[in-house]
Amino acid sequence: MTMARPLRIQYPGAFYHITSRGNEQKTIFKNDRDREKFLSYLESATERYGAAIHVYCLMNNHYHLLMETPRGNLSEIMRHINGAYTTYFNFKRERSGHLLQGRYKAILIEADEYAKELSRYIHLNPVRVGAVKSPQEYPWSSYRNYCGEKKAPEWLKIDFILGIFGKGLSSAQKSYREFVEVMICQEGQSPLKEVVFSTILGSKGFVKAVIDNNLSEKKADREVPALRKLKEQVSIEEIEKATEVVFGQEEKTKKKVSIYLSHRFSGRKLKEIGEYFGLSESGVTQASLRLEKTIEEDKKLKRKLALIKNRLKL
Repeated sequence: MTMARPLRIQYPGAFYHITSRGNEQKTIFKNDRDREKFLSYLESATERYGAAIHVYCLMNNHYHLLMETPRGNLSEIMRHINGAYTTYFNFKRERSGHLLQGRYKAILIEADEYAKELSRYIHLNPVRVGAVKSPQEYPWSSYRNYCGEKKAPEWLKIDFILGIFGKGLSSAQKSYREFVEVMICQEGQSPLKEVVFSTILGSKGFVKAVIDNNLSEKKADREVPALRKLKEQVSIEEIEKATEVVFGQEEKTKKKVSIYLSHRFSGRKLKEIGEYFGLSESGVTQASLRLEKTIEEDKKLKRKLALIKNRLKL
């Protein structure tokens, strides 16, 4: 069976959080020379294809980028970065075949809302995995450029995110450093947990605008199931009404089913679903998983769910 290709939404000025991992989780940066070479490809991507690299972090078996595409040419940029680096790596070590695991993962983000949170998440990656105790100890991320310990190269765009923290450079760098380092000893939730259908991170308005402006019906026919899912979103209120019709006075079951279907089909963030039903974000996930297990064993419940899905045209 042919696998559906990942959804790629591209337009001028789009921001993305990008990750790419080594095939079979293997190391892709074996030494500092490899890392320097990879950074040179980030630089050439800005020169040749107009990429704007805002944040980066190179780990042993993967990397993170926060990148903007003024020309709307994400695929072209990533083909250059990953292709050039794979060629370099294979030639140097006299090997052939895939270096990276499948296609890169690109999440379209609403920059004004999430850029600073994602920059912190990326810069704290080496701390989370125990490589260092402080992000400034790690030499292969853009953090030192952001907190003023190292001058940023011309190709690294630090002004956008630092601008959120103040007009003066030194005060913005100090505020940014405090913003990042306050989370070193805390277990903050990853902003990526709010991604809709593994594709978009942003407010309801942003998600709707992306869908309306970029995902046409014609494109839907030749794109992927993920795109159709984006178009199939239903509101929590619609789900609750349809569940009421099928389950009537079964209040407990009705609520569980509504939570499960909202989690699966509404496209809303966990926080929004939780606030609607009076649960925490983890409570939404747990309730959904519990009902999923029940459905596997309860044929009657499974039939009723099919009725609800039919009513909602899911």
